Amino acid sequence: MSGNRRKAALVTSVLAGGAMLLTACQDADAGADAGAPQTSASATAAAGAATPSGSPAATAGASGGTGKDNKNGGGTGGGQKQVGQVCGANDVSWSTKSETQAGGYILVVAKAKPGITCILPAVHPTVAFGSDGTEAGPAEQSAGKQITLSGNTTAYAGVNPKTTSANGGKELDSIIVAIGNDDPDPVSLPVGTITVDKPIVTNWHTSPKDAVPSQ
Repeated sequence: MSGNRRKAALVTSVLAGGAMLLTACQDADAGADAGAPQTSASATAAAGAATPSGSPAATAGASGGTGKDNKNGGGTGGGQKQVGQVCGANDVSWSTKSETQAGGYILVVAKAKPGITCILPAVHPTVAFGSDGTEAGPAEQSAGKQITLSGNTTAYAGVNPKTTSANGGKELDSIIVAIGNDDPDPVSLPVGTITVDKPIVTNWHTSPKDAVPSQ
């Protein structure tokens, strides 16, 4: 698969996943409405007011992020992995953090979801930006080391969204991350407003200090 087709497939996978989730939610709501007794408008309004701000329903209506310790569950989880199996993006609990070193970069943090043990391969994660799927190039010349995620083990990768000194670039507020080019479940992570122009990303590391991207 060519680079452009791979980038397009990555973005299409994220968009298609969002559409399927929305359709499933609508079908579930329709079934609930058909079987439930009718309530007055005032009762419905009261129920809506009682919904906690941190509930899944309230969270689903939120958008964007601050770029500081943003969290994203990254899907529903891939179930129990066999020993030695490569992680998928939906096996991982994700977060991002804006850092100021090296001119500013995004620190991507990955931990295995509860009950999952899987391997991050010895390559950098696939990171794409925007609807055109602009992909980050490697920030390191040598291959990294594979990392086994389980329990409290944490892996880090650094993303520099803009390596050029000239003005210009795309203004975006999220990145698309996958474990590799064949990952079927890439995730979109909020990062705050960033300018993207010839981005790069490091390999996975077990220390955040080793994940500082340099040109």
